[in-house]
Amino acid sequence: MRRREFILVLGAAVALPATGLAQQKKVFRIGYLSAPTRESVQRPLQAFLRRLRELGWVEGENFIIEYRWAEGNIDWLPELARELVALNVDLIVAPATSAVLAAKNATSRIPIVMTFPTDPVKLGLISSLSEPGGNVTGTTASVGMEIIGKLLEILKQAAPHITAVAVLGNPADAGLALQMEELQIAAHSLNIRLQLFEARGPEEFDHAFAEMARARMDGLAIMTSPFTPHRAKLAELAIAARLPVITFLREFTEAGTLMSYGVNMSDFIGRAAVYVDRILKGARPADLPVEQPTKFELMINLRTAKAIGLSVPPGLLARADEVIE
Repeated sequence: MRRREFILVLGAAVALPATGLAQQKKVFRIGYLSAPTRESVQRPLQAFLRRLRELGWVEGENFIIEYRWAEGNIDWLPELARELVALNVDLIVAPATSAVLAAKNATSRIPIVMTFPTDPVKLGLISSLSEPGGNVTGTTASVGMEIIGKLLEILKQAAPHITAVAVLGNPADAGLALQMEELQIAAHSLNIRLQLFEARGPEEFDHAFAEMARARMDGLAIMTSPFTPHRAKLAELAIAARLPVITFLREFTEAGTLMSYGVNMSDFIGRAAVYVDRILKGARPADLPVEQPTKFELMINLRTAKAIGLSVPPGLLARADEVIE
């Protein structure tokens, strides 16, 4: 064999293993299971993807995402979770209570990174915050169920005249019963009459608000994240009914409801990406403590206050992290 031919053959032989290794590089498949529409949670989703990039994950190169959106219909979540399990994804990211429960019910094998469930211990998702056990870990939106009662306290401070507060919730939301328990405790201490009004989607909003008017409700707490795609509609109905509203999500206040008190999702959801990173690199969910938020934000929409004829006390305004004027 001539020297040039020998070098070419040797070079090809050396190159083959490297090419083979490149072809064998693991591309992880992440399932993303969420109750709202993608458009309604674009900001926190982009924060999650941005943090993954900062951690060295490049979509299409070392991971891909299989999205499953319930379009605001919680009842779809169990089937969507089963689809992700059938795809044998490496990990499932599940924002909010109903999505985490659907994922947990669908698999005890695939790691699940939860974000923002109300009380994962009471819901049976984990054994404890410090030692989750099983296949679920991630973040929780509260520092305890008492944070839910705080919503009523702040609403009462903003509108001292209120005596009857409506709670708008989706009956399919697994976390609603726990939320109502805590709200009832707070309502009793504040001498407020509390009443639940159910709606599974926007087609039932008008009826729910008509029922609130008949029941003479003078305040409103909106509890479930699947309503996020319809926050502008809910703000419109609340203003028309002259109801001061409080929610967990600042997105509702930006859309026109009176107030929100809760975690800034866009800031906190980046923590979920850290869990994804660690698990895909070999950590076990059972060994990763669940992270709680350390900061809650109060946002007040003064334009809405003016529209419903409410004068927000100066002391509460001074405590607000952000005021829309």
